[in-house]
Amino acid sequence: MLVNKSDVTLINCIVGFLQLEDLLATFQSPNVMDIKMGVRTYLEEELAKARQNPKLRKDMYEKMVQIDANEPTDEENELKAVTKPRYMIWRETISSTASLGFRIEGIKYADHTISKDFKTIKKEDQILAAFSKFIENQKHIIIQYLERLRDLRLAVGSSLFFRSHELIGSSLLFVHDNQNANIWMIDFAKTYKLPENVNITHEVPWKIGSHEDGYLIGLNNLISLLERLDCFNNVDTINTLREHS
Repeated sequence: MLVNKSDVTLINCIVGFLQLEDLLATFQSPNVMDIKMGVRTYLEEELAKARQNPKLRKDMYEKMVQIDANEPTDEENELKAVTKPRYMIWRETISSTASLGFRIEGIKYADHTISKDFKTIKKEDQILAAFSKFIENQKHIIIQYLERLRDLRLAVGSSLFFRSHELIGSSLLFVHDNQNANIWMIDFAKTYKLPENVNITHEVPWKIGSHEDGYLIGLNNLISLLERLDCFNNVDTINTLREHS
């Protein structure tokens, strides 16, 4: 149920509540894209727990060979299994997560078709091709997205919350129609306050124990790639990108 502040009467008490918003309400037949942010999508505690009891997992081996049959070692092929820590770390390297600090999680187009085939997309040209298809060569949409991303970078740069938390598995939701575009930060199930005496920058590669999430690495790379798309925003260039993706 949606509750507005104007509908709540408080008498000598403090009440906390959530205010929900339909992010798509103001758009007509929008395109929607989920971008998973950061250089990792698992908590350090999850990796540590998996390493304490590194059981062999046949299901994770099967997922691995479905994506890349050449990835398992000879021993893993013989066992038909891999450990969870091995799978967790490998999974981040096959997409742009580890290298660029973000990955495309999924896209829903205005015609209601859905694409989630981005597990192995990691090259910049591949990502640019996906962005160009999503934005459909609309320069004014690129400009609005860039403005929003730059505003977001300024906002998190001055945020005490951002400075004191690691954001794991969080997403940016891109939404546009033929006229307007917007971006929201969503998915905070794995956002946790940093341990005392731990400081992170959000913009350096992760090492075990550092708690770095690489959020700003991803944000800066998103801005850079959309700036490139804006610079060579013409049909011939975009078609060339798609042919080589």
